[in-house]
Amino acid sequence: MTEPADSTSPSLAPVAAPGRHDEEIERLFGAAGPLGPAVGSYRPRTSQTEMAKAVAQAIFEQKTLIAEAGTGTGKTFAYLVPALLWGGKTIVSTGTKNLQDQLFLRDIPTVRAALQAPVSVALLKGRSNYVCHYHLERTLQNGRLTSRDDIGHLREISRFIKMTTSGDKAELAKVPENALIWNLVTSTRDTCMGAECQYYQDCFVMKARKEAQQADIVVVNHHLFFADVALKDSGVAELLPSANTIIFDEAHQLPDTATLFFGNTISTSQVLELCRDVLAEGLVHARGGADWGKVVSVVEKAARDLRLTFPQDIVRLSLAQIAPSSDFFPALATLKDELDGMIALLATQAQRAETLEQCRTRAVELAQQLEAWKFDPKAKVVEGQEAVLWVEAFSSSLQLHQTPLSIAPIFNSQREGVPRSWIFTSATLAVKNNFKHFASQMGLGDEPAQSWPSPFNYEQQGLLFVPPNLPQPNAPGYTDAVVDCALPIIEAAGGRTFLLCTTIRAVNRAAERLRDEFAKRNLPFPLLVQGERGRTELLDQFRAAGNAVLIGSQSFWEGVDVRGDALSLVIIDKLPFAPPDDPVLAARIAVMERQGLNGFMHHSLPEAIINLKQGAGRLIRDETDRGVLMLCDPRVISKPYGKRIWQSLPPFKRTRLQADVIAFFAPETGVTEP
Repeated sequence: MTEPADSTSPSLAPVAAPGRHDEEIERLFGAAGPLGPAVGSYRPRTSQTEMAKAVAQAIFEQKTLIAEAGTGTGKTFAYLVPALLWGGKTIVSTGTKNLQDQLFLRDIPTVRAALQAPVSVALLKGRSNYVCHYHLERTLQNGRLTSRDDIGHLREISRFIKMTTSGDKAELAKVPENALIWNLVTSTRDTCMGAECQYYQDCFVMKARKEAQQADIVVVNHHLFFADVALKDSGVAELLPSANTIIFDEAHQLPDTATLFFGNTISTSQVLELCRDVLAEGLVHARGGADWGKVVSVVEKAARDLRLTFPQDIVRLSLAQIAPSSDFFPALATLKDELDGMIALLATQAQRAETLEQCRTRAVELAQQLEAWKFDPKAKVVEGQEAVLWVEAFSSSLQLHQTPLSIAPIFNSQREGVPRSWIFTSATLAVKNNFKHFASQMGLGDEPAQSWPSPFNYEQQGLLFVPPNLPQPNAPGYTDAVVDCALPIIEAAGGRTFLLCTTIRAVNRAAERLRDEFAKRNLPFPLLVQGERGRTELLDQFRAAGNAVLIGSQSFWEGVDVRGDALSLVIIDKLPFAPPDDPVLAARIAVMERQGLNGFMHHSLPEAIINLKQGAGRLIRDETDRGVLMLCDPRVISKPYGKRIWQSLPPFKRTRLQADVIAFFAPETGVTEP
């Protein structure tokens, strides 16, 4: 999807020397500048102007900049204005597809119109976002749909493909984004026919990539960017050589996203999907060549047996934690053997159809990934690499992960070569104004880092409340104690609350308790619980209600913007430390401690602080918001590291007295001094 440049607009000449851009930035962001009429509610903000100057400087000098901008700074415009004027070919990568759409549909068109900048803009998403002509036709023909919803959704998609120019499923609101039908009508890297496809000329994925190559500004998301760097499959690799400027918004998400893609994961679900396709293609193109049902059933059984070696529903274990006597190791060997047998048969039949050859290629790739797994249960890292091997079991699948302990060397190798500017920006990159944790994770070393404060008056607008006398977070009944403490505060706030929990178990327990208490006390607050509806629907209901209480876990800690009176109380049950049994975290900490570092102080604590800043950032979203941040974890007071935590939060007025919080919410009453 491409927004063309306005060819009638005068081109804004680039500023000739680095010193000159400051004056132009001051003019553009000033009270009489072009942004005011374009935005309507725009007001000059010193932090925004200064950040824009720093971004422009990094672009001119083709350097790296780490830029933290507090909530309300307007960081999007602060990087878009210099990028549109002087960034050359620019890739903007965002944290989510929703932010990607917001940039492409709203923010960039607004800035481009205000500046009269003659730039073309393209939106590029992963291939699973585009309807595939081939897979849609195959699904229509084979009639394997079982539910009424699937049949209705397929009818809508068939109509949509005849009208759309982009093929982007986000444009088809009638079919939910998470509907299972999408898996059958989109392609994956494994199932794409490429240039051999009869629909190649009409392919929406290829069209989007071509438009991105020709555009001045390309909007992607982090998953797409790193999937491409790792797999060379998303079209970004074709863009990188010609890009002058790379901007990562919501950059605090990069370490986790990059780790995901620089690692390697094999899932029993992939094996089962392969078996499904082998059966379908074998019956269509080589029915007499083999007993296809028997061929795939032994592989399917081996994959399911591998999952069943862990009886629990959810498991996360490093290879070293799996008992040598476990059934896991022989089951893995059996899966390899059965997969090799299927590959041998496919090799004899693959010449009959391109789709059979494609299945053979996929099977070979899976076998190679399994071969790379070392089966020595004493091995904590892959030989010759700094990676941890671990397994993760879900209710119906098992994933085998190979995860790098550090992404810094891999990411640095991507940044080498052609000089270009790299901008990393977010509201949460520093720990008490120190960027070392983020910079070391990304391999950015001593690259320039700056922070610009929020324009909000946090001391007047907000209150940080740490309640007294709560038990330690690992105590039995801790969630009940949090709910007991929170109830009078929720009542004083008139609902209007986010309760952010660190685990799904806590979400469910808190929901159970609040449902009972609201009924007993006859409190009229709608209770919205993560998992009972989709995230977007929950947020829409929360905003519309005006007095609701929403309980959520990690997905509500960031990327959620509720302005105004609908949200006036954010309760955080615990400091968001990663689970201590996380295999990757344990391996990373072990490496740090071998280097003489303190794993908790140098990794776990900074990670928790950055996550906590994201959660706290839900409260005050504009200059008229008022609210209370209730941080329930007593460790913020009792532990030596607690001071480092609250000093990293916005500078709210602080109290431990419930009466102060009640007074804060009382009409026309100020907050008493603690």
